[in-house]
Amino acid sequence: MGQKIELTETVLRDAHQSLLATRMRTEDMLPIADKLDAVGYWSLETWGGATFDTALRYLKECPWERLRSLRAAMPRTRFQMLLRGQNVVGYRNYPDDIVQCFVERAAKAGIDVFRIFDAMNDVRNMKTAIETALRAGKIVEGTICYTISPVHSVDYFVKLGDQLAAMGVQIICLKDMAGMLAPYAAHEIISKLKARIPLPLHLHSHCTAGLAPMTYMMAIEAGADILDTALSPLAQGASQPATEAFVAALMGTPHDTGLDLGLLGEIAQYFYAVRRKYAEFESAVSNQIKPDALVSQIPGGMLSNLVAQLRHAKAEDKLEAVLAEMPKVRADLGYPPLVTPTSQIVGSQAALNVMTGKRYSAVYTETTNYVMGLYGEPPAPISDEVKQKALGNKKPITCRPADLLEPGLEAARREIGSLARSEEDVLSYALFPEVAKEYFIAREAGEARR
Repeated sequence: MGQKIELTETVLRDAHQSLLATRMRTEDMLPIADKLDAVGYWSLETWGGATFDTALRYLKECPWERLRSLRAAMPRTRFQMLLRGQNVVGYRNYPDDIVQCFVERAAKAGIDVFRIFDAMNDVRNMKTAIETALRAGKIVEGTICYTISPVHSVDYFVKLGDQLAAMGVQIICLKDMAGMLAPYAAHEIISKLKARIPLPLHLHSHCTAGLAPMTYMMAIEAGADILDTALSPLAQGASQPATEAFVAALMGTPHDTGLDLGLLGEIAQYFYAVRRKYAEFESAVSNQIKPDALVSQIPGGMLSNLVAQLRHAKAEDKLEAVLAEMPKVRADLGYPPLVTPTSQIVGSQAALNVMTGKRYSAVYTETTNYVMGLYGEPPAPISDEVKQKALGNKKPITCRPADLLEPGLEAARREIGSLARSEEDVLSYALFPEVAKEYFIAREAGEARR
């Protein structure tokens, strides 16, 4: 891809997920779509992650209609989505037929680039999604979830890159969801990946610990090709580095992005006004530089949602205790990277440990499923004590978790019946049965958005 640095803009997905609890509505995206489409980004992240669930659950919007509306309004720019491998856009593994149908429909609805990851870095959980997206003729970013632990070495990440390249992905993405990737560590990992794997490298990070801008510069020197950034009104803190700052920093160098700062400034002014509309979902924690993220390892996209959950439970004062408990739970569970859904599992168990006052006196259901192996193979052995409390005398599985699942699409179609107006509705129900059904009922009553 040469020396020019390309940018992926996250303002329509990860930026508001990280800072505004994923609450931005489609109606606030469409008025600025023509200008976003004119920028010349390598891609726009428009879908995936928590946006699917949140659209149905809280905004009473159809996520499929959002995608189609944005695609119609921005025909020139690649659309990118974040796909959680066998978890799709949910929080557990789904059968292969649901994964395949979802990827095929997303491709038809307008997604050009699928960033596919697995929370455990278990490539078995990425295989079906990768193969389906490649068959659809789309660009696939095979994703390495970066984390720090006694078992996550540079060689570990390079070996994972080799496995993804062998699966046929066109781009390697290094995903630093908690903003922990330090500048010199980034240089070493990216240099070794680039020397070994002849594919473009796309770096994703967050500013949670204040490292990301420096890390991006070192990553450029190491050979990174594409960076994730967010327009300044929704940048920094738990979000990505500011788009305008990198355009300015690289201007006149061999890495010049070629993007127009004037146009970016016009778009930024629009999003400053939009952000004010969602002030109730802001959190001081999400807006701060938090070097202690290097300890808790909580990803940017989860932080604002965790604060919202604790606030709802009238337990916001427990946040620091929960953050302190998270690395202990993570070690007990074999050092999984903290990204959806493992971040929610570790976070929920940590909160339970804090709220009960006695560690593992109660075990969250999904913690039990994790220990059983239903999310994949952990990077390191799970604590024997936690195994005993979660499983008793049961033995964990060793196969690919989805191999145990029966096809689910036809059953979902029968269950939802006439409330589903399309195949996309059937998929929404298959992924989030209760949430989707509630949305469909509201839609029938004229109480939902399109």
